[in-house]
Amino acid sequence: MTDARRVLVLNGPNLRRLGVREPDVYGAATFADLEELCRDTARRLDLHAEVRQTDDEAELVRWIHEAADERIPVVLNPAAFTHYSYALHDAIAQRTAPLVEVHITNPATREEFRHTSVVASVATGTIAGFGFTSYVLALQAIAAELAA
Repeated sequence: MTDARRVLVLNGPNLRRLGVREPDVYGAATFADLEELCRDTARRLDLHAEVRQTDDEAELVRWIHEAADERIPVVLNPAAFTHYSYALHDAIAQRTAPLVEVHITNPATREEFRHTSVVASVATGTIAGFGFTSYVLALQAIAAELAA
């Protein structure tokens, strides 16, 4: 597989706590389960997914810069940074390949502060509310964008 089929699956704060954090909201599956799903899905789509998670805004911005510099598509769950990180917005605005914003839950059905995404306007698209399937759909969208 060529490096041209590489996709970064980037995850923001608290997502490594999946399975422990609010299972009534996020379910019982773990971050390790999510990593496996993303890698398996990517493989089926002839992609190579690198799954990463950080609680550090600066590190997430650096990863977005890496993707822009290397023209790597991104599946991004910015988590809480979705609602206030203008640094992340500005980094994503520099993207050179498709970037799909994903959310496990549907932010529009949750607390009011979650209703606004400051990154959606610079993403290729947004997929939300389908649990881990949101990531599957995002990887399918990336594959379709690369094929177009």
